Amino acid sequence: MDTRLLLVSHASTAAQRAGRFPADDPLDARGLAEAEAHAARLRPAIAEDAPAFVSPAACARETATALGLAASVDAGLADMNYGRWQGRRLADLAAEAPQDLAAWTRDPDAVPHGGESFSQLVKRVGEWLEASLEGGTGRASSHPRNVIAVTHAPVLRAAIVYVLGASPVVFPRIEIAPLSMIDLRRSSRGWTWWPASH
Repeated sequence: MDTRLLLVSHASTAAQRAGRFPADDPLDARGLAEAEAHAARLRPAIAEDAPAFVSPAACARETATALGLAASVDAGLADMNYGRWQGRRLADLAAEAPQDLAAWTRDPDAVPHGGESFSQLVKRVGEWLEASLEGGTGRASSHPRNVIAVTHAPVLRAAIVYVLGASPVVFPRIEIAPLSMIDLRRSSRGWTWWPASH
């Protein structure tokens, strides 16, 4: 059975706007208003019976609720592990540890923060994508199985890298804004990335 997966990045948080690495931040009033406004635009893009999944993070769960999704928490959709950099400002790290920050952005296997590398994230997200296919009914069908998931920008970036079979070195070159959506399809040809139609 073919699968259509819509991945949505959560609404903006105050920490994001302050240039901080995430630390399980909730949505503030601005982010919540953005998500609620986005709900009407998202609705035509998703099938009514599509199962919905969400990262365990507060900002993702609150975004899913604001979008009107009754989503199940899935640990496989968790944000990148930033290790010691969690909650830190990027500008502060650029001043305190410029070599570490440069290594992290240039080498997809670098983990100067003690968390997760870009390569590790791409591998984890790829495993989640493949496992997500096993969650279907198992019955043969000519109709695609629609799935929607609310998660984090790095997870969307990792999904794109995985689906395209690209090197994780391109990871930092992909920009994903809050509430962006990517449309991934799985058929007998494998995964493909489609322009999001919302």
